[in-house]
Amino acid sequence: MESGNGFGPVDGARYPPISEHGLIGDLRTAALVGTDGTIDWYCCPRFDAPSVFASILDADKGGSFELTAEVPARTRQFYFPDTNVLITRFYAADGVAEIQDFMPVVDESREASRHRLIRRVVCVRGVLPFRARIAPRFAYGTEPHTVRMQANEAVFESPSLSLALTSTAPLDTDGTDVWSHVKLLEGESVVFALDRITDDVHPRACPRAEAQAQAEATVRFWRQWLGRSRYRGRWREMVHRSALVLKLLTYAPTGAIVAAPTTSLPERVGGERNWDYRYVWIRDAAFCVYAMLRLGFTSEAEAFMNFVSERGIMRGGGTTGPLQIMYGIDGRTDLPERELSHFEGYLGSAPVRVGNAATGQLQLDIYGALIDSVYLYDKWGQPISSAHWDEVGAVVDWLCDHWDQPDEGVWETRGGRKDFVYSRLMCWVAIERAVRIANRRGLPADLARWQRSRDAIYRQIMRQGWSAERGAFVQGLGDDVLDASVLMMPMAKFVSPTDPKWLSTLDALTADLVSDSLVYRYDPEASPDGLHGTEGTFSICSFWYVEALTRAGRLEEARLAFEKMLTYGNHLGLYAEEIGRTGEQLGNFPQAFTHLSLISAAFNLDRALG
Repeated sequence: MESGNGFGPVDGARYPPISEHGLIGDLRTAALVGTDGTIDWYCCPRFDAPSVFASILDADKGGSFELTAEVPARTRQFYFPDTNVLITRFYAADGVAEIQDFMPVVDESREASRHRLIRRVVCVRGVLPFRARIAPRFAYGTEPHTVRMQANEAVFESPSLSLALTSTAPLDTDGTDVWSHVKLLEGESVVFALDRITDDVHPRACPRAEAQAQAEATVRFWRQWLGRSRYRGRWREMVHRSALVLKLLTYAPTGAIVAAPTTSLPERVGGERNWDYRYVWIRDAAFCVYAMLRLGFTSEAEAFMNFVSERGIMRGGGTTGPLQIMYGIDGRTDLPERELSHFEGYLGSAPVRVGNAATGQLQLDIYGALIDSVYLYDKWGQPISSAHWDEVGAVVDWLCDHWDQPDEGVWETRGGRKDFVYSRLMCWVAIERAVRIANRRGLPADLARWQRSRDAIYRQIMRQGWSAERGAFVQGLGDDVLDASVLMMPMAKFVSPTDPKWLSTLDALTADLVSDSLVYRYDPEASPDGLHGTEGTFSICSFWYVEALTRAGRLEEARLAFEKMLTYGNHLGLYAEEIGRTGEQLGNFPQAFTHLSLISAAFNLDRALG
């Protein structure tokens, strides 16, 4: 395979499929673990920090933590039930062993800053030799480092970060990497623990007994958390796995929820649609609040609401309005985008980007997503405060003056602003939900003005967002291009799910954008988005489609489409952003948007089936 980016041929064997990974984390950062036992993506000390292991983006320069059998072996990977403790099993001719990977979740601030990552290898049958190679490449592979060895401890030091590796097995080094070889007999185990160390956090051994105790504590944490779920429906395992993913993508210190824990995994292999998703998209996080509230996780919804209020998210004064489309996990507004030209990219998919230039885009739909989440939290969680209501009122007042303008739209196209129907729809949602809150709580508001704007948006969509020629609601005012984002219309309660105009739209979308239950966002040829190449089907749209069929009463179609979508998840039930032509996962992985839409589709389909 040619990389097309100046790096020459790319050996596909060095890059496992995106789907061949599980995720572990400590609610501050996360790591991808391949089915071969390699950690090929890990940023420390938080989601958006520079990478330590990034061989998924450059097999030579990215760095990795390899841990695998030294003899030919088949592998299987699964989660310890109802937890985020990942187990990778190795089946060889002379034995069976497993790696238990996890990051303890701790509250105490000093221990939390250790970000301990534990890899415990246990031989369960026979005998099996294992090798480990720990090869960090700090700051996206740009910072040199040294290694200090002392007995079964190695300290990696770079200008910006120091990590300590402790093990119950002997370690060797060449001054850059550290490795270990061990032969395990039935019942024997070995532990590797990787810690971030600082002036206050010192290297600490992780003997077998402590690793066992921390594994048990981590299992307890995840099971106690999941025990709060109220979901008892048909797809409990998939829904709960999605909830566990969303929790893993939460940054506990602030309540922020990242869109995905990775950057630059391509939407098309060899293409340029590679973006950094390690930030808080207001839209994604607001929809997460809906999914969490649906399942009964009110404290996660409360944490995000606190993130919004404590960091003054609604009080912003940028050039595009009170809200930005995304923020850093600490609430920062500046996320400068740059390219890592020294990385070849996953399977040669360049450029690799960090930061995100889309922060400056105008995407009016985010107002609807956020205020809808405030409405739902006020209804199902806790009544919002007077100060929070003042912020909502100011935002809605601004929206009444600014809804009728072109923007970049929900899909963050880089092809210029346009009058997107979905943006108008979500402006309608923002004002309509604020009116509901005011009426239900008796809160002060300029209701006459709000209702005039709400009704004006409704009439504009009905007149200009409907194409008589296509018999459908369309992507932009006055055009005839179909767009899957309008699947939100009945879910947002803008139109009845059995309205003749909506049913006609559903048929048109099915004919043009749906392929065996998989849904494309739009046709880039009919609606140029400023980027080269095609993309896969968009998984959130596929779950929206299930929900639209459900609400239209087409339950057999909905159930079949949902069951088909479940077959596209990976071996653990995880989803990237998109599905390629042959069923492969594409884009950043795992993606919050996909998992929250799975939860919503399952919840509503369950309820409709009775």
